[in-house]
Amino acid sequence: MGDSDQRRPAAGRRPQPRQGARPSRARATASAAAKRPRGLSIGRPHMRQQAITLGALGILTVFAARLVMIQGVDPDDLATQALESRLATSTVATDRADIVDRNGEVLATSVNRYHVWVNQQKIAEFKRVEDGVVVAEGALDAAEILAPILDMDESELAAKLVGDETFVYIAKYVTPETWNLISDEGIYGIEPEAVSERTYPNGDLAGNIVGFVGGTADKQGVNWGLAGMEKSQEENLLGTDGSLTYERGGNGTAIPTGVLEETPAEPGQDVVLTIDRDIQYYAQSRLEEALSVTGASHGFVTVEDAKTGEIYALADSGTVDPNDPGATDGSSRSSRAIEDVFEPGSTAKAITMAAAIEEGVITPTSRFEVPYEYTTANGQTFKDSHEHGLDKMTAAGILVDSSNTGTIMIGQQLTEQQRYDYLRAFGFGQTTGIGMPSESAGLLSNWENWDGRSKYAVLYGQAVAVTALQTSQVYQTLANGGERITPTLIKGYRNADGTITEREQEEPVRVVSEETADQVMLMLEDVTEDGTGKQAQIDGYRVAGKTGTAQAVGPTGELDSIVASFVGVAPADDPAIVVSVSLFDPKSSIWGGEVAAPVFSDVATFALQTLRVPPSGPDEELYPTTWE
Repeated sequence: MGDSDQRRPAAGRRPQPRQGARPSRARATASAAAKRPRGLSIGRPHMRQQAITLGALGILTVFAARLVMIQGVDPDDLATQALESRLATSTVATDRADIVDRNGEVLATSVNRYHVWVNQQKIAEFKRVEDGVVVAEGALDAAEILAPILDMDESELAAKLVGDETFVYIAKYVTPETWNLISDEGIYGIEPEAVSERTYPNGDLAGNIVGFVGGTADKQGVNWGLAGMEKSQEENLLGTDGSLTYERGGNGTAIPTGVLEETPAEPGQDVVLTIDRDIQYYAQSRLEEALSVTGASHGFVTVEDAKTGEIYALADSGTVDPNDPGATDGSSRSSRAIEDVFEPGSTAKAITMAAAIEEGVITPTSRFEVPYEYTTANGQTFKDSHEHGLDKMTAAGILVDSSNTGTIMIGQQLTEQQRYDYLRAFGFGQTTGIGMPSESAGLLSNWENWDGRSKYAVLYGQAVAVTALQTSQVYQTLANGGERITPTLIKGYRNADGTITEREQEEPVRVVSEETADQVMLMLEDVTEDGTGKQAQIDGYRVAGKTGTAQAVGPTGELDSIVASFVGVAPADDPAIVVSVSLFDPKSSIWGGEVAAPVFSDVATFALQTLRVPPSGPDEELYPTTWE
C-alpha cells in the first residue's frame, strides 16, 4: 500500500518526467502547438529565410564576378582611372626674357615682386602679446603697423583690412625687401602672392623702341607686349611654360613615393638690339635740346650703319617711359620716326640725280641754264626757294644749290614710269621691314594716277610722303654702293647659356650701280662743302648729305606744317653711318641747313667717336658746280 501510494501522483498535479527521461514526440508536438500563436503558418519563416539566403548569394555572386573582372579582365584600366583621380598638374611659368642693347646693357627685364593680400576674417583675430600684455590686436592696429612699411595712408589701409572677405589685395608689386619687413611683423591674415614685374632701368631711354607691357581685354595680366619690341618679339621673349604633375593624397598634399613627372620650362631668349645705349641717349638729349633752341614742336633723329643697316639710335622727342606709359600721350607711345609721314622735300633730289645718271641722261658735269621759274610742257610753273637770274649750273651744282627748277629740267628726261620705279626701288611706298609694329609704308601713288603737277613734283620730294627712316634708307643705299639693305633693330638672340644666335640677314637689293652711287656721293659731299649743308661739317671727317624743307600734315589735317631736315653720311670716303634729322615747325628758321644740319654734326660726331671710326683720308676733287 505504501508503495502504491508513492507511485500515484497527488490529486491535481501532473507527473514530472524522470531525470534524464526524454519527452515523447507527441507531447513535444502538442506542447509546441499549444505555445504557437494562432493565425501563423509554420512554412512562412522558412520561405523568408530562403529568400534572404538567395539574395545574399546573388550579391556575393555579383561581387565575385566583379572581382574576377577587376583581377582578370580590366585591372589596368581601373587602376589608371584611380591614379588619374589622384593626379594634379601645375604650370611652371617662365620669366619674360630681357631686352638688351648691342653691348648687353639691360633695357628691359623681369624682377620678382609680391602682391600682398589680406584675409579680413583672419586679421580680425590678430593679437600681439609682449610680456603677457596685449600690445596690438585686430585690423586697425595691423594697419598702424603696416602703413609705414607700405608707404600707405593708415586710414586707407585700414579700410582694406576691415571686413568679412577672405581675399582682398592691399598692395601690388611689393619688392622682396618690403615683403620681408611685412613678414617679420607676423600679422595673422596677411599673405603674399609671388608675381613677376617688368621694369625698365633706363626710364625713357629707347622707350619708343623697347615698348611696354600691360593687360588686354582677352589676355588679363601685365606681361603682354603692347608696343615696340615687347610686342613684335613676344614669342621669343615668353618662351614655353613647363608643367609639374604629382600624385596627391586625400588631404591634397603630394604623396612622397607617388607619381612625379616634370616637363621643364623652356625660357625665352633675350632680344639683343642693335641700339647702342650711349648713342641713343645722346641722340635723344641732343634732339630735346634742338627743340628748345629752335622752338620746333617735335622731331626725330636716326643713326644707322651704312653697310649693315643696323640702327644705332632711333630717337623720338617726348619718348614714352615704359615704366609709366600712361603718363605719355597715346600718339607718343610708339616710334613716330617710323609712323609719321611727311614730304621728304629736297632730300629726295638725290634719287632724281641717281636715276638720271643711271639711265645715262646726264653726268655730274652736264650743263644747264637754270631759271628761277620754269614752266613745263603741260603748263605747270615751278619756282626755286630763292629768286635768282639765269644761272649756268652743272648737274652737281643743281644738287648743291638745291634748285627745284634745275631738278625738274633733269628729271623730266626720265619717263614717268622710270620716276616711279626709282622712287620705289629706293624704298618709298613700302615699309622698310625694320620689324616694328605699326610701321607706315608712306604714300606713293602709282605713276598712272599722277596728275599734271605731281609727275614733276615727285622729282624734288613733293607729292609723296615718307617716314624719317625711309629718308635715311635713300642715303644708306647710296653710301652702300647702290645696294639697299633692310634696316634692323635686332642684332640677335641670347640663349639661356649665354650664346648669341645672330639674326638672318636679308639679301641686299641692287638699286643703282656702284659707279652711279659713288658719283652721287661725291655730288652730296659738295653740298656740305659749298652748298646748303655747311653746318653739317665734322672736323676730321668728310661728310656727304642733303638739306630739306618740305610740308607735312599739321594738326588741322592740312599740309600746313613745315619739316626742316638734313640727312648725311660720314665718313663720305668710307661710309660708316647715316644720320637723319627732322624737326617739325621750327620757329627760329624753316631751313634744314640752319636748324637740322647742326644737330646732324653733333650726333654724327658722337657716334663716330663712340664707334671708334677712324678719320677720313685726303680730300677728293669735287665736281664743278658752274660753267662759263
